[in-house]
Amino acid sequence: MDRDKIERVYTTYAGFYDQVFGKVFQEGRESAIRNLNVQPGEHVLEVGVGTGIALPMYPSHCRIVGIDLSEGMLAKAKERAETFQLSHVQLHLMDAGAMEFDDDSFDTVVAAYVVTAVPDYRKVVNEMIRVCRPGGRIIMLNHFSNGNKVINAVERVLSPLTKHLGWRTDLSLNTVLEGTSLHVARKQKVNPLRLWALVECENRKNGRSLVSRAGAEHNVAGYANGNGASSYSNGNGRYSHEPAH
Repeated sequence: MDRDKIERVYTTYAGFYDQVFGKVFQEGRESAIRNLNVQPGEHVLEVGVGTGIALPMYPSHCRIVGIDLSEGMLAKAKERAETFQLSHVQLHLMDAGAMEFDDDSFDTVVAAYVVTAVPDYRKVVNEMIRVCRPGGRIIMLNHFSNGNKVINAVERVLSPLTKHLGWRTDLSLNTVLEGTSLHVARKQKVNPLRLWALVECENRKNGRSLVSRAGAEHNVAGYANGNGASSYSNGNGRYSHEPAH
């Protein structure tokens, strides 16, 4: 799968994505956002925001930034943000494998149905780790191969075919996490037939680990990036830092 092909495929999907894929995957999205427990002032990045179908589910007391490679998908997301008057949402056309954000810009990064739908999952995961602050959360909602030999064999056969549709079926969670600073804090099966997994990871880069989510809740507003600085948008899609007051 190359970048241009992915963009073309998902721009084609934009007109009917909500009616077809949206309904099938809605349970997983709702589970992911419902369990986020987003705190006031928290900065959340949604990678692969698509048509923005999940945007109205986020609380208005946080800042949401959504990115997508598909202009068609992003146009739908902007329409949705305007319809629901989501003033706390910013949307950008951007490659998830080469994000235009500073390090440690976000408290939480959400990637729903993304990791297996990109040309290079390793670049995307590394970028998510980079832009997420130490001790922050990275949420992945995806289908991962589950270790069953029979199912895995079928998935390997199907993967070359599904790549033409914009995703792959033969990627395991262990492969995605191997060699990264991500530590799985929670995992649950979601969606029809429970073939998809909602995985919440703690970003332990720089050796940083939070004892509990409850302890982190006190740090979000004044210690947003784990370095004594708060993030803000400078209006050009990049995130910079200003001293915390």
